Amino acid sequence: MDIDSGRKVLVLNATFVPINICSWKRAIKLVYKGKASVLEEGHIKINGQYILPLVVKLINYVPLPFSGVVMTRKNVYLRDNYRCQYCGKGGTLTLDHVVPRSRNGEDEWGNVVTCCARCNNHKGDRSPEEAGLKLKTAPYKPPSTLYLHMTRLSAKPRCWDDYFFKSRN
Repeated sequence: MDIDSGRKVLVLNATFVPINICSWKRAIKLVYKGKASVLEEGHIKINGQYILPLVVKLINYVPLPFSGVVMTRKNVYLRDNYRCQYCGKGGTLTLDHVVPRSRNGEDEWGNVVTCCARCNNHKGDRSPEEAGLKLKTAPYKPPSTLYLHMTRLSAKPRCWDDYFFKSRN
């Protein structure tokens, strides 16, 4: 069977925290060298005998620098999948404060969403309820920057969600 060179593998630290998404070739090398163990396998075989991993966990803990998610325009767009959080349309978007800044709304993950110009103009300086709008999804702080990039992958194994959403829904 021909193996898609774009297949990705989720890499977890020894503490089961997602730290990277790598190629299947890199994951196989980590396992072969004894630096990682396979937690989840797919259904594709290499040479008819080795099953490609979907998730690997490092054997030894790797300390990482600051891993919090910085609230930037790009990260809000990634979190909201480049869609207006009121009408669901894509295209030219802006950022909207759910609780307007004029009403002491903060610049924080739980108060900022992507919004199209039409919905933003309609909402104006009001709350979504006052403007007759409803959020498609509630704003939240993403668990990691890696999570934001994972959401952009066109096809990802369903089992990855178990490692990203343990603290959420």
